[in-house]
Amino acid sequence: MANLTNTIAPAKQFSAYITTNAVKNRINAIVGGRDGQRFITSIVSAVNANPNLAACDPNTIVTAALTGESLKLSPSPQLGYYYIIPYGNKATFQMGYRGYVQLAMRTGQYKRINVTPIKEGELTGYNRITEDMELTPILDGEKWREAKTVGYAGYFEYHNGFRKLMYWSMAEMMAHAKRYSQAYNSDIKYGKSNSFWTTDFDGMACKTLLRQLLSKWGIMSTELVKAYEADSEEGAKPQPDHQQYIDNSEAEAEAEASEVVDGFFETEPTNGKKSK
Repeated sequence: MANLTNTIAPAKQFSAYITTNAVKNRINAIVGGRDGQRFITSIVSAVNANPNLAACDPNTIVTAALTGESLKLSPSPQLGYYYIIPYGNKATFQMGYRGYVQLAMRTGQYKRINVTPIKEGELTGYNRITEDMELTPILDGEKWREAKTVGYAGYFEYHNGFRKLMYWSMAEMMAHAKRYSQAYNSDIKYGKSNSFWTTDFDGMACKTLLRQLLSKWGIMSTELVKAYEADSEEGAKPQPDHQQYIDNSEAEAEAEASEVVDGFFETEPTNGKKSK
């Protein structure tokens, strides 16, 4: 297993790696026997769908997935609760905005919660002090999707009646992305698509706004705090250099994930027990 652990493996090798008895036993010990196979199948599926992820150290893939599992979130990319993102040869855990919504609703405190792009012509008034927003929504779904996005709005309401709304213009969101995501700046400079800010700007923008809204004004459960701290969002802090940003992101994500797996892949098991 040690050789597989240190190998940057393609999808087939990852599948072979995660189904070895030693790895399966450790996963079952953490996830639980009944859910172990479901976990393995879902992770193999995610790796098969992403060649860049398949090239990552398999340890980091499973570690990131275990972070999502500890939050009881599905790894399915179609659901968008969280993503396993390749950075170089390592994988990191990244929350999606739907994952934040799921965790917020579990608290039982939120009556309503939403985040959405605002299209050109929809916003007719916004008071930053009272947070009153006037909208003329585009009701035709196809026209709404094709319309130019001018900003993003996040909103929640507690069962006790407290409400909070946050709005960022497109200029504000782009400034945030450029300030905090060196990967996004690199994509712009070199015409590449390596950052979620490039491949799914709306998704990253909605996640960023909801993350800001909940962390500053929301009731944060233990799960929400854990997700917030583990999230390797391209927005943790500005970095002067692209490589330094990647290195720090990996270090932070691994540090958080290590708490979940407790040295999961550090050493070979001895007599069925985890080595320290």
